[in-house]
Amino acid sequence: MQVRFAGSTGLAAALLAFGVQAQSVSAQPSGVLNLSAAASIEVTKDVLAVAFSVTREGSDAQAVQGELKHALDAALGEARRIAKPGQVDAQTGNFSLYPRYANPGKSGQPVISGWQGSAELIIQGKDIAAIAQLSGRIQTMTIARVGYTLSREAREKVEADVTAQAITRWRAKAASLSQQFGYGGFVVREVHVATNDFQPQPVPMLMKATRAAVAAEEALPTEAGKGEVSATVSGSAQMIR
Repeated sequence: MQVRFAGSTGLAAALLAFGVQAQSVSAQPSGVLNLSAAASIEVTKDVLAVAFSVTREGSDAQAVQGELKHALDAALGEARRIAKPGQVDAQTGNFSLYPRYANPGKSGQPVISGWQGSAELIIQGKDIAAIAQLSGRIQTMTIARVGYTLSREAREKVEADVTAQAITRWRAKAASLSQQFGYGGFVVREVHVATNDFQPQPVPMLMKATRAAVAAEEALPTEAGKGEVSATVSGSAQMIR
């Protein structure tokens, strides 16, 4: 009797598990679309960033460091004359000093033959004309990089519009596909909205022109160009009869 009872219990448990599994399979939604849509708006980049750098070398570490500091201080002095939060901002970048080694001597140990260092200053802001003029006045450092970016204010200004466009395209796409599959419409199940802005890198050829301009104490020639703010909507829609 005990064996029969155990067998009956096992069979009942197996049938119950099978029933739950069958119910789970039948509960899987049908007529669900997974789709995405995107939109973008072209915007003029409004922040100019100019990175200056200077390198020095010599036999004495303190002397090299002092020359780097003097060059950086002079450039900072020029920048502070016109500095204005959000319009012209200055910040120091990398400052490094490291030894140079000659061939090992008789002892086989590396021998320090001199010192080399570099310093960096970054000027950026929305006052393009002021930064361009400043770039021509800084004589103790040379231009290493030039690039335009999109400010947070400019990006946020068009974010709502580009997001609305992406949502409209997503809904139109869901409605069209639902009809093609023979359904009368759809309801939104879940969606994810993401925005971003594309920032292309500056053209390397621009660097040669800017170096010549600085040498002649002229304003830096600049051209802002365009950037893109885009939005992507992805998710699922339940098609309905």
